Amino acid sequence: MKVLIIGATGLIGSEAAKELVSRGHEIRALALPPIPEGAELPLMELHFGNYLDISEEELRELFCDVEGFVFAAGVDERVEGAPPIYDFYEKYNITPLKKMLSIAKESGVKHTVICGSYFSYFAKERPELELGRWHPYIRSRLDQEEMALRFADENFSVSILELPYIFGAQPGRKPVWVFLVERILAMGKQTFYPKGGTSMVTIRQVAQAIAGALERGEGGQTWPIGWFNMHWTKFLRIVHRHIGEPKRKIRTVPKWAFRLYALTEERKNRKAGIEGGLDLVRFAELMCSDQFIDRELGCVPLGVRDDDIEKAIGESIKASLRAIEGQTMVDMPSK
Repeated sequence: MKVLIIGATGLIGSEAAKELVSRGHEIRALALPPIPEGAELPLMELHFGNYLDISEEELRELFCDVEGFVFAAGVDERVEGAPPIYDFYEKYNITPLKKMLSIAKESGVKHTVICGSYFSYFAKERPELELGRWHPYIRSRLDQEEMALRFADENFSVSILELPYIFGAQPGRKPVWVFLVERILAMGKQTFYPKGGTSMVTIRQVAQAIAGALERGEGGQTWPIGWFNMHWTKFLRIVHRHIGEPKRKIRTVPKWAFRLYALTEERKNRKAGIEGGLDLVRFAELMCSDQFIDRELGCVPLGVRDDDIEKAIGESIKASLRAIEGQTMVDMPSK
């Protein structure tokens, strides 16, 4: 099938394009210039432009003769700004996607895949935490899902991938993990981190999930995506090895200490007139828990295969170190 990818030169979009081309699909792409230096892109029909500003006429031209649509753009929870920050997430993650889905369906597109967040999964699985109430970013992802699924029917499948931590690197692109490396290096000789852990995947596995959802999706579905479940301590040992400090100590901090740190950060933000996508104090409940996902829920049904997560983490950390040294371009936060 011919597939339109929004964000096709980014980490997720470019890897998805490679996977789809390897399966015999054709790619039409919309992306912001420039192409990251050294990026390996597959053969595709590439159009440059900002999906926020594109007209309905231009969208109809992009969707002409297209059967599949992948939205691999938007912003994530790291973006902070003037309150209400929800409006910013709505502008990037909901409003333009609603217009695209409407035109895609009118144009005869049959299959859509949206790259979302695993926070949506946990908001539904752990309702007692009221994640959508307290965290603007998580509320925006839940609202994005609700909006998108309303378009689904027997002739127009909408598959939303609830993506966890993603590892892998793209030449010339600043990884999202720069913030973590900088924070660890700033801690001195020890790394302080809460208990708990997270689900994670490699970028190659995300591409396989996208392709699987395009090829197998029916109706409206949300797919929790996670292959590796890893506690923070094990993850940090891998990170330490790749920053060249394999013997660096890890100190597990209690939840109350994480909340105290979060309260300090929140006060700084309020004083500066800034709101974050997550209420850091309340986020402690999720951060200090096992944010794990069973691979049988999404990865296995979509045909995701095993991969080398430690190698992918290493690629991310090494690319982050290069970015800190000023060797890569800054990227818009996205998932």
